[in-house]
Amino acid sequence: MTPTWRVNRLKRAHFPLLPFIFLALIAATIFYNELTMNQQIPQFPDHGHRQHHHQVQLNHDHTSPRNKSSQPKTPSVELDRFTTCSRTMKYRGRNVHRDQDHHDNMESAHRGSGPDECDVFYGRWVFDNVSYPLYNESDCPYMSDQLACRKHGRPDLNYQYWRWQPHGCNLRRWNVTEMWEKLRGKRIMFVGDSLNRGQWISMVCLLSSVIPADKRSMSPNAHLTVFRAEDYNASVEFLWAPLLVDSNSDDPVNHRLSDRIIAPASAIRHLSKWEKADILVFNTYLWWRQGLIKLLWNGEENMVCEELDGVRAMELAMNTWAKWVQSSVDPLKKRVFFVTMSPTHQWSREWEPAGSDGNCYGEQSPIDLETYWGSGSDLATMQMVRKVLSRLGAKVTVLNITQLSEYRKDGHPSIYRKFWETLSPEQLSKPDSYSDCIHWCLPGVPDVWNQLLFHFL
Repeated sequence: MTPTWRVNRLKRAHFPLLPFIFLALIAATIFYNELTMNQQIPQFPDHGHRQHHHQVQLNHDHTSPRNKSSQPKTPSVELDRFTTCSRTMKYRGRNVHRDQDHHDNMESAHRGSGPDECDVFYGRWVFDNVSYPLYNESDCPYMSDQLACRKHGRPDLNYQYWRWQPHGCNLRRWNVTEMWEKLRGKRIMFVGDSLNRGQWISMVCLLSSVIPADKRSMSPNAHLTVFRAEDYNASVEFLWAPLLVDSNSDDPVNHRLSDRIIAPASAIRHLSKWEKADILVFNTYLWWRQGLIKLLWNGEENMVCEELDGVRAMELAMNTWAKWVQSSVDPLKKRVFFVTMSPTHQWSREWEPAGSDGNCYGEQSPIDLETYWGSGSDLATMQMVRKVLSRLGAKVTVLNITQLSEYRKDGHPSIYRKFWETLSPEQLSKPDSYSDCIHWCLPGVPDVWNQLLFHFL
């Protein structure tokens, strides 16, 4: 520094304009450095961890014009049901970086403890044909044929009369007027797969009875389907996003594909819809249980996919979703709920003596073994979800519906629903061969999920 300063000082008398030129160069350098630094600011601050180039504008609607214009021009993947991979290779370990400032403390996840700190997810089912069902199947004009079990011939109706009773406390009694007041001027959106759609239909049926027919409306089935109540300036919405991130299965009708392809670091298609809601209810699980998942990263111009097992692929998607929650959700302004996995009852040998080869078909009462846990609920997935949610603290309320739903082997449609595909004579002769032991009859179990939601709102 000293020699340079000396040279400048000696030349000062002979070149009076030189200091001004020198200052101009310094100013230009500072401006350039500042501009360069702004260009390097990632859209999602990762607390010191560099953002990979494949992470696209997950939260693009929240960035300022200045940041938008300076973002890396990484091409986004546009997935639809016609998307195919040019070839598939093993997963190479790329990840959706997460916020490392939060320890993976399982107990830090906001699990939805009520005012009295009672665990409302721990309890038993009590037969109650006085208070339940909370509505009649035939009275709900928005009932789905996939869930209308009585309409499709189910002879027993006991599945409608079970009330969830927590040990040591009570759930808040459902009050439709109070719920509408909580929703006044708001949008509540269910985001996920057909199980979440069932919970959305349940909520619409629970709420619609007090709204005059000329004061309510339902949009056609689409990526986003909306029920509106004019007098409350409120809407109850469902967004089809079975894998949370963008995928080739995002068409709400045509999504039965041989390969599941996801863009692990992108949820732009869904995010542009869900970010405007006031109350969000997310779920995802069963679609990750159908074999290997193909990953197509943003910036992959040759459509080369990687392949990963369902649990680890789901973790990538959950991390992308959690990144949005962590950076964008203010729990004082937006409520976010996550519904844990909905169990299946595909193997009756899991709750009956050895030798039973059936499933949920013909079941008419809940399982009464309090510790029952079936193979349809994957513990590794549950632990992974808890790990992700633990980083989000009070930003997310967990609706842990898994254990309480495990007991309800009687709550599925089995054969008592509409099937859109033609059933063969062989199938028809063996009802358990085509029984639906995944979804839930309505009225039924999803009504209790919504009662839990009401409890925490």
